[in-house]
Amino acid sequence: MEQIIFRHDTVLSEVHMLFANPHHRMTRLNHVGQPVFLSNFKILVEKHNDEGKGIITEEKYKDPGGASGTSKADTHGEKGEEGGEESEVPFLDEDGDLNIVRRPRKNPLDAGSRDLVCPVILKQSDPELEQEEENTDDEEGQCPKDIIRIEHTMATPLEDVGKQVWRGAFFLADFILTEPLMFRGATVLELGAGTGLTSIIMATVAKTVYCTDVGEDLLGMCKRNVALNKHKMEPAGGEVRVRHLDWLQHDLCTDADMEFSWTEDEVADLHNNTSFIIAADVCYDDDLTDGLFRTLYQLCSNFLHPCTIFFSIEKRMNFTLRHMDVSCEAYHHFRCCLSQLKDLADGRCHFKVEQLPSNFAQFLLYERIEHLELWKVTATPLSFEQARSDSEPLSS
Repeated sequence: MEQIIFRHDTVLSEVHMLFANPHHRMTRLNHVGQPVFLSNFKILVEKHNDEGKGIITEEKYKDPGGASGTSKADTHGEKGEEGGEESEVPFLDEDGDLNIVRRPRKNPLDAGSRDLVCPVILKQSDPELEQEEENTDDEEGQCPKDIIRIEHTMATPLEDVGKQVWRGAFFLADFILTEPLMFRGATVLELGAGTGLTSIIMATVAKTVYCTDVGEDLLGMCKRNVALNKHKMEPAGGEVRVRHLDWLQHDLCTDADMEFSWTEDEVADLHNNTSFIIAADVCYDDDLTDGLFRTLYQLCSNFLHPCTIFFSIEKRMNFTLRHMDVSCEAYHHFRCCLSQLKDLADGRCHFKVEQLPSNFAQFLLYERIEHLELWKVTATPLSFEQARSDSEPLSS
């Protein structure tokens, strides 16, 4: 395969756009004839705590100059070699071309009601580290401990985007690696896991991770990725269970004759012990987003204890024929669903919604842009709040 062929309905993750010579990583064709690639993703910093388990935060990411190749301080001036005087240095892009900063408009409202979204790269991938990833496997085929190996496809139709790796998965994985004590020993459910990268990272600190999505081909790829990364999960004792979970259906599949179905014990474990639900970059279709929030509400309402939900999402700009303009419809629908969840009052569950800061450490190699967002939803069953208030002693 000499090149990737794009169709009119092809969708390509920005992560894959940075890959050099992608055809060299092709390993096989999947059941529907799509090329499957194997990529190595390096964890930039890893440091164990005193117990030898998990990863603690240590910011060591070296920004290779950002999108321009010139540091921010250099754009304002630097000291001369002889006299020590400051002289202005032109702002150049990575090709050496002069980057002219345009003067802002006096009245931004003159541009109309368009919601402008201009992604800015906050941290750029390092070509030297990318080159190191090409030669990570040793002669015996063993994978280093700081490498995550993921099988994935590239340039798929919209319905198969779960088979690709997206920035939102890296972003959520960074947060997990930054806050390992939060997830230590927990039972976690991932919705729309795709290739399973985030579930695999979560299993380096959590006890049990239910990695869920739909489609036997996608779930089979996810199961393969879990097997490829046992070297990451086994030291911490984490386990990933790949299971089928359809947001458009009301019940979990417990048919023993079907692959990736749930056992009765797993369903009970899910309802009794799940402390966290995670989802990375899964809101790109309004109907699926509605199904996602219905599933969340149904799950959290059946829990006997509070549950924390983390959403990683990228605010994307798309041109729509309906508006004949650029908009972020999928993102706005996601925000609308969050607002409805927050205002929900049906006597079963209470939801608290907040956006978290996105300046946590970066552990994985990808372009972190400013429009990656992390949202936290705290779901508390009202039965739990009532039981807690009843158990509190009355003040004299």
